[in-house]
Amino acid sequence: MNYKKIMILGSGELGRELCISLKRLGCHVIAVDNYEKAPAMQLADQYEVINMLDGNKLELIIKKHNPDLIVPEIEAIRTEKLIELEMQGHNIIPNAQAVYLTMNRIAIREKAAKECQLLTARYAYAENLEELKKHILNIVGIPCVVKPIMSSSGKGQSTVKNETEIEKVWEYACQNMRGDQKKVIAEEFIPFDYEITLLTIRQKYGPTLFCPPIGHRQESGDYRESWQPANMSEKAFQSACHMAQKITDALGGVGLFGVEFFVKGDVVIFSELSPRPHDTGMVTLMGQNLSEFDLHARAILELPIPEITLTYPASASAVILADRDADTFSYSGLEDALKEKNSDLRLFSKPKTRRNRRMGVALACGQSIAEAIEFAKKSASSVKINYGET
Repeated sequence: MNYKKIMILGSGELGRELCISLKRLGCHVIAVDNYEKAPAMQLADQYEVINMLDGNKLELIIKKHNPDLIVPEIEAIRTEKLIELEMQGHNIIPNAQAVYLTMNRIAIREKAAKECQLLTARYAYAENLEELKKHILNIVGIPCVVKPIMSSSGKGQSTVKNETEIEKVWEYACQNMRGDQKKVIAEEFIPFDYEITLLTIRQKYGPTLFCPPIGHRQESGDYRESWQPANMSEKAFQSACHMAQKITDALGGVGLFGVEFFVKGDVVIFSELSPRPHDTGMVTLMGQNLSEFDLHARAILELPIPEITLTYPASASAVILADRDADTFSYSGLEDALKEKNSDLRLFSKPKTRRNRRMGVALACGQSIAEAIEFAKKSASSVKINYGET
């Protein structure tokens, strides 16, 4: 089917790159977010600024534009309204139920662990501090990881290393929640060797496809570098593919899913899932013949994906972070950043900086993972944010 009008719910850097991929295929894009001049809005044909947790406003703009496809790109959306709108005939990607389940860590964890029988860490949910203490001490154990049930890019996530830290961790999670549910998930800390993102693509007319695995390093709950391909055994890779297909088949629909796993030896443990391009997958902008955004666009438009190949032996991304809040700023150091062979930059054109806000990413390729990471980090460190300047 030749879809033309696409509404993207969430207009950050991932929405921006998806907008580019869709427009290259002739689509008319409407970008939606809760603030003006969001990155995807700057490139879209039309845009809307609303609070997407307000179901009535969400319904109004969808009925106003009547898009062929509605593509959620962030967590803070009134997903119950999407279910209602889908029943009225609107086409949600991958489908409204999948969006509802994956935007909520409780729902997707229950589906993974109980319905799909995937191996997961021990976990429990809490709606207040006393409940959190009880579940950590009696079910999950210490050390453990505590996350809001809804957040973005790892915000609000932290590790409990002893009982005295539980209150601080609860407060941090509450301060960084998205949505309007004051609830957290506590997970057993897995002493994993490494963690990966497996980009999984469900097609309407073809088999489920998998990108080469992506390794990543996190700090304060958010990714700092990612690289492709991750160095993992064939047995572990096949296990991850089997688990990713099992849960994405259970969710249904078409499009790209970012499925995260912990890996210890050949044992693969399910972590999380997003029904959309993944931040660690920005490395594919450099290292694959089709980026994760191109793949998502093709899958949702029901276009063929003949093959997914790596264009270099190894590729990597490294984030460019702001260190303070500012309404005006400029960049410098781009000349040095781009001196590295096989390097590139994506600056996201966000209108304001915030402390630890991701403002861009450096991309690089190399003959080895270590070399690619080194080039990407060097390139990222060359970019300077000049606060108070325009």
